[in-house]
Amino acid sequence: MKNAHVAALPLPRQRGWSIAELMIVMAVVAIIAAIAYPSYQSSLRKGRRVEAMTALSNIQQAQERHRSIRPAYTDLLTASPAASIPGLGQPGTRTDNGYYDLSITIDGGTASTIYIATATAVAGTSQAGDAPCTVLAVRMAGGNVRYGAGTAIDWAAANTDPQRCWAR
Repeated sequence: MKNAHVAALPLPRQRGWSIAELMIVMAVVAIIAAIAYPSYQSSLRKGRRVEAMTALSNIQQAQERHRSIRPAYTDLLTASPAASIPGLGQPGTRTDNGYYDLSITIDGGTASTIYIATATAVAGTSQAGDAPCTVLAVRMAGGNVRYGAGTAIDWAAANTDPQRCWAR
């Protein structure tokens, strides 16, 4: 009977979350993520467009340097300006981070004063999902620069609104 006089000690209170509370929190987090993720991806794609814009700007500058000492623009991106067939001396046909392929086309033959520089989103990258802006282009004709953007560019037609894609 020694233990009869010992007062019953209160049991410690259990602390923690119930499974229902955890499920509610996880559902709220999932809803927030489902809303925020597409916006985040869109912001990333817009930021990566700057890579294409920078590459196209570099091509424009290189074309003007090339034309300042030659009678026409060139469609060679990578050949050194000192090569037997001079080019622009650009580092490659893809942008630095690999999101866009670069190309130049010449209108008017070898004595052309018209060129189109294009940056096309690389298939398999997140930029390929940048639907209204998968192609960014610059057209130089007669000293006039025209910007284009879209999934394909038709310079003869009313061009897509380039401000949507070229705006920084």
